[in-house]
Amino acid sequence: MMFVGVPDAPQEDWPEKPYTTIEKTPLVREKPFLALTDKGIVIKMPVLKMNSSGPGWVNNINDEKILNLNKFYIVKPGTDNSESINYALKKGKNLLFTPGIYSIDKPLKVTRKNTVIMGLGMPSLVPLNGNPVMEIADVDGVTVSGILLDAGEKKSEVLLQVGQAGSVKNHEANPSFLFDVFVRVGGPHEGSVTSAIVINSNNVIVDHIWLWRADHGNGVGWDKNRCANGLVVNGDGVTIYGLFNEHNQEYQTLWNGNGGRVYFYQSEMPYDPPAADAWQHDGINGYASYKVADHVKTHEAWGIGIYNVFYQAPVIVDNAIETPEALEEYIHHKIIFWLSGNKDSEVRSIINGKGGPVNQSVRKATMK
Repeated sequence: MMFVGVPDAPQEDWPEKPYTTIEKTPLVREKPFLALTDKGIVIKMPVLKMNSSGPGWVNNINDEKILNLNKFYIVKPGTDNSESINYALKKGKNLLFTPGIYSIDKPLKVTRKNTVIMGLGMPSLVPLNGNPVMEIADVDGVTVSGILLDAGEKKSEVLLQVGQAGSVKNHEANPSFLFDVFVRVGGPHEGSVTSAIVINSNNVIVDHIWLWRADHGNGVGWDKNRCANGLVVNGDGVTIYGLFNEHNQEYQTLWNGNGGRVYFYQSEMPYDPPAADAWQHDGINGYASYKVADHVKTHEAWGIGIYNVFYQAPVIVDNAIETPEALEEYIHHKIIFWLSGNKDSEVRSIINGKGGPVNQSVRKATMK
């Protein structure tokens, strides 16, 4: 259990007690929301907070910026498509997606700083032509909130990209935010993507994402719903609160940028590698769920939970977490768990050959 900026949270005593407690939230803002005022329906945008505890409304802090609905283009299923949505973006409009399923045949291009994209009722955006669903330029203060991305039958390289490759701008004063952005690769239908979300911009803040390669539903199979990585982070100074990432076929999370921070990570390895030798690379058994690239100099994470259910083959995984050796001590409160599956499967270590193993006989391992 993870508590970040929560008043009166339990005292941590890991691993004797299953709590990770961070007294202050270092940098966050609450997601935009609809409000009914004496002037009608508006959208309120909470402001950026540093070292905060508790939500602003509990503390009687009036910290919202108000946006009138006339600043938004109301996106409707069956009426709007990539062309009409991109036209609205070019005209300087924010987007409010109403519930429904949207077929996106060209990427939605977000190029204006401070653009707000909100979904009501978790609208589903599906690429038709192997294209990205959304490409956000390397600009300040974009907000994406409450949308669902479903991979299409034609394989995309990425579904959501924040910043172009090689982005170098500093966005500390006005970071972009992703709130409640969910991805499905298979499940409602067959779909494939190489990397579900790629963050190239610096200083992006993410508050709750769930990236799921389906283990049940429609279009499910090792060679059907293909996805190498749920998340790839190339930007520096990226912070994530609540990263849920599971069943992808290589590293679930691949972190290439410096200065990253993650508060709470939940990950289940793929159920369905057909054989142990089908899930190996470079002489290593399996893929680590949480991979911090060898060149990274600074990274820190708290509350990292990784578990496995290998139903088919007796899969062996050498490391649940891999980081440069110098960063091992900055990955705090780690747990791996063998839930079920093939009795000969095993995860041999928690991090870089240390801690663990877990298997049918020893189902849980923890490290500070």
